Parts: sequence; C-alpha cells; structure tokens
Amino acid sequence: MSAPASEPRIEPATIEDLPQLVELLVALFREEEDFEPNNAKQEHGLRLILEQPNRGRIFVLRTDHQVIGMVNLLFTISTAEGGLVVLMEDVIVHPQHRRLGYGGRLLDHAIQFARTKHFRRITLLTDKISAESQAFFVSHGFSFSSMIPMRLVFDVVS
Repeated sequence: MSAPASEPRIEPATIEDLPQLVELLVALFREEEDFEPNNAKQEHGLRLILEQPNRGRIFVLRTDHQVIGMVNLLFTISTAEGGLVVLMEDVIVHPQHRRLGYGGRLLDHAIQFARTKHFRRITLLTDKISAESQAFFVSHGFSFSSMIPMRLVFDVVS
C-alpha cells in the first residue's frame, strides 16, 4: 500500500525547480494573447530572479513529486507610494490541479508576504478577455485601476 499524498505546500522556489517552472510558464503563455512561449527566454528570466533574490521571489505550490503552481513577485520602487511595491506576475496552477483552491492559496501567500515585508502595493496584469481571471483577483481584494498598460518591446540579441 502506498503512503497517502501529502497536502501541497507553498515554499520559495529553488534553482532545482527551474525545469518545472519553465513548463508552467509555457502553459501560461499558451493561454495569453500577448506572449509567445519560449523555453530559453522563460528559463533566463526565472534564473535572473532565483539567482538574485533582491529582484523578487518566486513561490511554488508543490506536492512531494512536482511543482503544481507558482506566483512571481518582482520588487520595485513607487514614487507615488513612496516606497517598495510588488509587481505580481505568473500566477498559474497546472491545468490538472485547478478548481481546488490552490490559486487562492498561492495568492493569499503572496499577499501575506508583501504585507509582512511592508510593501506598499501589489500591481498585476491580467488578461483583458478573461472575466474569470479578473473575478478571481477581485475576490482576493484587488481592484481595477484607471491606468492602462502600454509596452515598448525591444528585440534584444543575446
């Protein structure tokens, strides 16, 4: 008889998690209009955060055998808020593990982390066309901003 599976737990990501984090991001970017999955780019971006914790934190939801979710918190400074703020990205739960409350657990963990560390605000971008995603964030205390995101993307040769 096999031992019962333990309840998934939230922990800081490690460099050893990199392959599974890339898989999650590829799945996420396949769902989003604005991004194209690119394993090399996703790995490089994740590595920049994991190797320099002053840039941000990645928290994972893991079972004994795999990473099933993640949230990425990037640190910056807001002159409007007069202090440190968080840009939250990459909130994802593996498709096979959705609708079990894991996304809410990850989000609550991220919010508690930001509060404990005295960040002044969390900002996130969510898909404009996904009412379900927007409702999820609103249910956790987020509100719509009158700001509109804009981008200037550079083609960088690495």
